[in-house]
Amino acid sequence: MKVSVFGLGYVGTVCAACLAERGHEVIGCDVSEAKVDLINAGQSPIIEKDIGELVSSNVKSGRLKATVSTSEAVMGSDLSLLCVGTPSRANGSLDLSAVQAVSRQIGSSLAGKNSYHSVVIRSTVLPGTLSDIVVPSLQETSSKKLGEAFGVASNPEFMREGSAVSDFNNPAKTVIGTKDETTRERLLELYRGLPGRLIVTEPRLAELVKYTDNTWHALKVAFGNEIGNICKAAGVDSHELMQVFFADTKLNISNAYLLPGFAFGGSCLPKDVRAINAYAVQHDVEAPLLKSLMPSNKQQIERALQWILDHGKRNVGFLGFSFKAGTDDLRESPYLELIERLIGKGCDIRIFDQNVSLAKLVGANKAYLMNAIPHVTQLMVPSIEDAVEHSDVVVTTSRSPEYEAVVEKLRPDQILLDMARLPNTDRIAGTYDGINW
Repeated sequence: MKVSVFGLGYVGTVCAACLAERGHEVIGCDVSEAKVDLINAGQSPIIEKDIGELVSSNVKSGRLKATVSTSEAVMGSDLSLLCVGTPSRANGSLDLSAVQAVSRQIGSSLAGKNSYHSVVIRSTVLPGTLSDIVVPSLQETSSKKLGEAFGVASNPEFMREGSAVSDFNNPAKTVIGTKDETTRERLLELYRGLPGRLIVTEPRLAELVKYTDNTWHALKVAFGNEIGNICKAAGVDSHELMQVFFADTKLNISNAYLLPGFAFGGSCLPKDVRAINAYAVQHDVEAPLLKSLMPSNKQQIERALQWILDHGKRNVGFLGFSFKAGTDDLRESPYLELIERLIGKGCDIRIFDQNVSLAKLVGANKAYLMNAIPHVTQLMVPSIEDAVEHSDVVVTTSRSPEYEAVVEKLRPDQILLDMARLPNTDRIAGTYDGINW
């Protein structure tokens, strides 16, 4: 199938490369010439496991290319996937300006197209976005009607940064929300052969299911962390307790996200929690449990900040500061927020993060790193040793093997604050502390 993918960020790049790998002809489209040039040069604009190889091999094979031209993308495809950003507004609601803009651009291109086209929103959007924004934009700018010249669908993605390629190829479920027969059949063909349950439903349900998933994940993180905080106060090993909790597979379902640790972050969970709360408010629905999630998450950052300040040590080294191991994504990273807070308290910070260092040289985050947070990126050092040698307090943010080796190298006067539950920390008892164990 000939597919166009609009938006070459994390979701769009992974979808484009994985679909090309499955044999489809894919045109990526983005307003950023830098991203387009990277794709066409066989390089990924994002840092993500396995994505570099996929982009390179499929560009070489001719199955993947990129353009800044909406018309070229639409005319060269039968189906368009919208993977543009939907960031939070100040009140927590979604900024859908990119969704509307790209819908209008696609509509303008459809005005000159004779064949039937399918427009599929892959971005995370709330119920009614397809019917209230995408369809009117397409109809107005194309002067064509839904069902006659084009069809639409909601097809939310369920990929996690750091394992997005694997998640694309091994989904737990694939959800297709549409009333259009042609678009439904095209999507069924697009994902044919993928494992997991295939669910065809109506669009509004498909739009809401991703928010349900992510809010549940955020709830699990907050629950695990609060139980961890209580365990620490009680002198109980929180991870051992949760292993007992996980033994009940009849009622407790999955243990994912439930191990006590640090605050959640990234481009999905915080944004989606805010959005579903804003949606509830707009519709006069009381949701006190969901409303509590962001304050609970913020409290974990406050605990870490106070822990460091209470020790009276100002030289702090961070091993990793992207929101999640295996990615360069700093969007709403709780570690970045903690670093910013510590800088404001006069702490002298050093940071080592291999993926973010790479992103400074190439990738979609380069402009953000160099322009939005240059005061933080200037604190980055080229090696773990540089970060550790400087620091009185060392903060580990993931279970990376290279971070595990730090345990054996700490000086007696150094303290390790562990956010990830590194193994073999018993050998440094007295200089080690876990965030909530």
